[in-house]
Amino acid sequence: MNELLKLATDAHGGLENWNRVSRIDVRLNLSGYLFEKKKHPDGLNNVLVSVETKRLRTVIAPFPTRGFRGIFEDGAVYIQTDAGEVISRLDKPREAYEGHTRETPWSDLQFLYFIGYAFWNYLTTPFLLAAEGINTVELEPHQENGQTWRVLGATFPSSIDTHCAEQKFYFNEQGIQQRHDYFTDVAKGDAAHYTYDTRLFDGFLFATRRRVVGKDQTGYANLSGPSSVWALVEAIVVHKQ
Repeated sequence: MNELLKLATDAHGGLENWNRVSRIDVRLNLSGYLFEKKKHPDGLNNVLVSVETKRLRTVIAPFPTRGFRGIFEDGAVYIQTDAGEVISRLDKPREAYEGHTRETPWSDLQFLYFIGYAFWNYLTTPFLLAAEGINTVELEPHQENGQTWRVLGATFPSSIDTHCAEQKFYFNEQGIQQRHDYFTDVAKGDAAHYTYDTRLFDGFLFATRRRVVGKDQTGYANLSGPSSVWALVEAIVVHKQ
């Protein structure tokens, strides 16, 4: 583990402490023009998102409506009733976006896959970056709004469902995450993802506000433009083994 990654994991609660975590439950509201483009204009309202930390699994309830829940699990997605009956399933969701443009609408299962893997990544970062198979290196520092942020470049293996293979994570001098840059392979857009209002929950720091905006090739983030994604976290519970 390089020095910046250690600083970040220590600042967010400590890797040793994190290794005892089994699940994170989040009460979430999600909106933004990306979901309007994808024909899911209501986003997610007051849903419970449960992320397992020892495997790739996210449960969203209710989804897409009351009485149902959506599950992202080991690369597949499915929707089941509250009683456990599976009503639809997609075993290779990544392939379902082939030929898509920014304007192509998403099915419920495609929407579920995007939210499921994305929030699994978001809620496990920065600890995820210390996982086997993810290569990290500190890059040149970044200047923004009179601040200097240290930048960690990360290369993800194909075995992890994530936005893209090459991503950047920005941390302030205390090691707290401020920004996350990536290209969304499934949504077809360059994104700058800002994290705000970081609070302590059960010994770990989590952002309670997230805003994603467009980004150009130079790294400039259009903060004066519309929010592609806007996430508000109402509560977080961390479960330990």
